[in-house]
Amino acid sequence: MKVRVDMTMCEDHGQCAIAAPDVFRMNDESKLEYDPNPDDSLLAEVEEAADVCPAQAIFIED
Repeated sequence: MKVRVDMTMCEDHGQCAIAAPDVFRMNDESKLEYDPNPDDSLLAEVEEAADVCPAQAIFIED
């Protein structure tokens, strides 16, 4: 699985970091950082993160 976040759309709300903390996190400047190639076992968490993103900036690719 590949994860892409459109950083021009991302508003750093951090909802993804709550939904999938193994993939998304907020850095010390409250900016989003993420693993673009998470393990496939985390798919459900990543899908939840994409669903709860207020900006709909998270995209999942096979």
